[in-house]
Amino acid sequence: MSHDSSKYRGRFAPSPSGPLHFGSLVTAVGSYLDARHNRGEWLVRMEDLDPPREQPGAADRILRTLEAFGFEWDRDILYQNRPARNDAYRQALDLLSQRGVTYPCTCTRKEINENAVPGVEGPVYPGTCRKNPPSGRKARTTRIRTDDSGISFRDLICGHIGQNIAAETGDFIIRRADGLFAYQLAVVVDDAFQNISRVVRGSDLLLSTPRQIYLQQLLNMPTPAYAHLPLVRDAQGVKLSKQSMAQPVNDRNPLASLLAAWRFLGQTAPERHPENPAEFWSWAIANWDLAQVPVDSTAGERASSRETSG
Repeated sequence: MSHDSSKYRGRFAPSPSGPLHFGSLVTAVGSYLDARHNRGEWLVRMEDLDPPREQPGAADRILRTLEAFGFEWDRDILYQNRPARNDAYRQALDLLSQRGVTYPCTCTRKEINENAVPGVEGPVYPGTCRKNPPSGRKARTTRIRTDDSGISFRDLICGHIGQNIAAETGDFIIRRADGLFAYQLAVVVDDAFQNISRVVRGSDLLLSTPRQIYLQQLLNMPTPAYAHLPLVRDAQGVKLSKQSMAQPVNDRNPLASLLAAWRFLGQTAPERHPENPAEFWSWAIANWDLAQVPVDSTAGERASSRETSG
């Protein structure tokens, strides 16, 4: 089941754990230009799924920064941490449980680390509670049963990606030990709810995509097209992130950062230097070429820990 490709709808989904840094700006620019170049809609979703990691006021600050840079979104902002969205995630989890593809897990991270083999994103869950759940222990998380069938897709930037989820990540968490719904489940439910046809995002999420496609199949939800942009790294090769204290972009001089993001994405330099953000956007939307975006040479390295939190 896939979307009507004539109705392009993309999205940018920052987490409000800090201000917008250059790495996040690159993702916003890439997703926005791809949507606008294809005469599509562009939505903003606030992934405020993890209150303990949120920074007070960060969501509003991110939106103000996007406005200062000249981004214009279609439709209202979707916030994940709202009763309606939590109800939707719960309904999806209930449906998966009714289909017999979930199970409660009592394992701690320490226990998993002691018994697991390394996978593409941390330890592969050894299946302890699937095979032989310990009696008398309280369930901590809810996991999804995986199988050996394998998931493959063609990324619009990185090319063919294949993964045997059972062997490479194992049965993964869809509800965490703190009761919060896991990123993998929420992103699938929200992409379907918002009719997202193409996901343009950072390649730190490339290895999460097979799990998301697996959930889409189990929930009979459409699979969007995917394009994973190269990551911005510091001088030591570490991905820019709020956790690594990446500096926020300068709202007072947006044009310089927009041009830097354009160059980073491998696009052809403008013949005439734009005078302001509005002029940049007008030129950039017309001249955007997804085929010129470089492949991240380390795409597939360990991604953020938010989706594997126990």
